[in-house]
Amino acid sequence: MPLRPLIVLTTLLHVYLGLRLLPSLAGLAGGGWLVLLLALLVSAATMPLPFVGMRSERRQFADVWKWIGLLSMGWFSSMFVLTLVRDAGLLLGWLAALPLGMAIDWPRWRVASAAAVPLLATAISLIGFLNARRTAGVVRVDVPIRNLPSALDGFTIAQLSDIHVGPTIKRGYIQRIVEAVNGLGADMVAITGDLVDGTVKELREHIAPLEGLRAKHGTFVVTGNHEYYAGAHAWIAELRRLGLRVLLNEHVVLQTRDVSGAQTDEEVLESALVVAGVTDYTAVHFDAAHASDPHRAVHDAPPLVHTRVLLAHQPRSAPEAADAGYHLQLSGHTHGGQFFPWNLFVPLQQPFTAGLHKLRDMWVYTSRGTGYWGPPKRFGAPSEITLIRLVPAS
Repeated sequence: MPLRPLIVLTTLLHVYLGLRLLPSLAGLAGGGWLVLLLALLVSAATMPLPFVGMRSERRQFADVWKWIGLLSMGWFSSMFVLTLVRDAGLLLGWLAALPLGMAIDWPRWRVASAAAVPLLATAISLIGFLNARRTAGVVRVDVPIRNLPSALDGFTIAQLSDIHVGPTIKRGYIQRIVEAVNGLGADMVAITGDLVDGTVKELREHIAPLEGLRAKHGTFVVTGNHEYYAGAHAWIAELRRLGLRVLLNEHVVLQTRDVSGAQTDEEVLESALVVAGVTDYTAVHFDAAHASDPHRAVHDAPPLVHTRVLLAHQPRSAPEAADAGYHLQLSGHTHGGQFFPWNLFVPLQQPFTAGLHKLRDMWVYTSRGTGYWGPPKRFGAPSEITLIRLVPAS
């Protein structure tokens, strides 16, 4: 959406909040209505600032203004939803009381509910801020794989997703994630897209700690939609410079058993693992050569390597991945909804919102994300560093 219509829309929505809440609070002692009025004015004025900055190559707005604008965005979101809930509640209460002739103190309810909206919105935003800014906790998930070779029993994958390095997520945030992952001692690290929200020039310094990721078989990355917004080709080159393996509709074969002994080629291959990666589901809209293709990603993989894992940013790659014969797909993109009520809308676009699910013979794990996008706010959808462990199906 162009910036001017966005400013008009957000301003009108703030006016709606003011008209619905301020008259009910005007009679309260202490000037609470004035505090709310000032908060609405600040929110309306600062919400567009992150978009102005993100669209400007001159970066004319300081990070502090982006911070304020994104905090306002998170607070406004809760204010708007809670105001709609308040209006719906008052309407339903009136409709229920009308045929029964119930005597209800409506002025009292209007004042109490109007006061509750900003109090709840502020509390939710504060809790959401603390949840977003903490280092993501480790979520341990066992994935049962049918006919899993004994050499792969207990193989671990540390998954990072949707970190969104950008206006409010910087080097220190990334360094804490790297230290947490390295402490897990995983066999490999998978980064399933949406790593950045900005250009290489802007964010090279802040992404640099990823060079320090340590795992037995290395770190593998696939592109998300935000890499394409920020210049995917430049980011692919930069990540490769850092020593990360970017998989663009291709695969690698990881040998998990010591091959120095007297073993047949068949035994060696059966103990191996195919790790494939596809470009983002929407990449074709940015570069036709990057059209996402799970079948192409596993083309020419050794047929004796029975276990196949796919890294795909969006869960909606799963149907095609299942057709291609993968056992497990690791995805992100959804953020688990990040905060209510946006989690309710994720199923309109994606088959899975968060967690482990089965699609035919393939497992799909959807991470809630290791960072956040936009407002520094997570409520009801905590960030995660996922430690996937392959185990035999019983």
